[in-house]
Amino acid sequence: MSAQRLLLPRSAPSATGLSSRAVGALLDRLAELPVECHSLLVVHRGRVVAEGWWAPYSAGRPHLLYSLTKSFTSVAVGLAVADGLLSPADRVADLLPERVPAGASAQARRITVHHLLTMTAGHAADSLEEAWAREPGDLVRGFLGLPFDAPEGTRHVYDNATTFLLARIVERVTGRGLPEFLDERLFGPMGVDHAEWDRVGSGAAFGFHGLHLTTEAVAAFGELLLRGGRWGGRQLVPRAWVERATRRHVASESFVSGARDPDFSCGYGYQFWRSRHGYHGHGAYGQQCVVVPGHELVVAVTAQGESQAVFDALWECLLPGLGRADGAADDAADDAALAERLRRLSLRPVPGTAGPGRAARAELDATAGESALPSGTAVAVAPVDGGWRVRLGPLPGTGAVLDLEVGHGTWRESAPLGRPVVAAGAWQDGRFLADLYVITTPHRVRLTVDPAAGTATARWSTPPLTGPRLELHLRAPLMTRPDVA
Repeated sequence: MSAQRLLLPRSAPSATGLSSRAVGALLDRLAELPVECHSLLVVHRGRVVAEGWWAPYSAGRPHLLYSLTKSFTSVAVGLAVADGLLSPADRVADLLPERVPAGASAQARRITVHHLLTMTAGHAADSLEEAWAREPGDLVRGFLGLPFDAPEGTRHVYDNATTFLLARIVERVTGRGLPEFLDERLFGPMGVDHAEWDRVGSGAAFGFHGLHLTTEAVAAFGELLLRGGRWGGRQLVPRAWVERATRRHVASESFVSGARDPDFSCGYGYQFWRSRHGYHGHGAYGQQCVVVPGHELVVAVTAQGESQAVFDALWECLLPGLGRADGAADDAADDAALAERLRRLSLRPVPGTAGPGRAARAELDATAGESALPSGTAVAVAPVDGGWRVRLGPLPGTGAVLDLEVGHGTWRESAPLGRPVVAAGAWQDGRFLADLYVITTPHRVRLTVDPAAGTATARWSTPPLTGPRLELHLRAPLMTRPDVA
């Protein structure tokens, strides 16, 4: 990979008044949680004071943000509003008239951009899958054709489809694709050159999901918001929009029914969540951009797990360390110890031996559930120096073949269909095990091969929300829902 372009200045924690011991306490807490952290970057008073990636994740690699993408779509809406192309009071039916279904209800015709931004259209639950099932070729039409449970503007229900409509509206009024518009107006001026997008079958970006950015780019976005939309002497996003988008517009309802999640119960803005301290953009499985204006603090996290425990750790470990450092000699020693600890962060490769030094073959069994590959997929494991070469396929139904490099006690990278997989494995009790990290996402696949039985399994640690078919997450360009437009 090319050298990473730094977006933010660096500093020792003590130089900005943050105790390195507080960051260490945060790392200790994260290690205790049922969360697999992939990266952490802390910005205090405009400077990166702590940054770490758990190998095989790394600084220059973009990471899938899931619904944190929504906050970037909100900024795109704000830019269109600033250009005089759009208003939050505009009605969807007037902006996309040809996509309003015949017989659409009066409420469907009253829904505005503001209702989409605040997720207050009035559906009873997330409408995405039902709308797509109704109209796989046109989610806008499917969304507007569904029944409503509450009057528009009265109740927040987390609804992915609202952001899909916002993306299509931005594209309509600007004449640009959402990725191209944000490249020109946001990412380019900020110096972000690693923005990648997941798309649906038509080639359009999801808008509510699918943006991939480096952790530093996520933190830089948070710092841009903290500065009121200003970056490098330029006002990239109007301050008024940043303030409007990140303030509380409506009481929020958790998208995890029955969960204790106080940092998702403080109200909802324009595709941003209010928190107990500041506000945040949030993506599934722990992708976070946390902004705490009162402490001049931004925290970016990528992970595989749930977020509320990470918020608890931030508030209980990190905030007490603000204003605690005074530049003394022991602060410098603590800073150095923290920097070394952050450099050594790593996920644990599969434990076990390199033997037996022979090839193994099996056929995949997908009946156990959460399978990344279909039943009947051929699996072949061949020893090579320092690891193995694993062939998966041809995959029934597609004919795709995945040739992967797997290290022993170390990580090896391959890109069988254009996008990277980083893997490590070992033999345990006569079975071959390998963790296959789809490294630009939070997800990994545990491959287990039992040569004696002639069977294998390939199970997701957490299944991707856009579907379990592994090959769709490895193809370039990335299009994980080719079945919908």
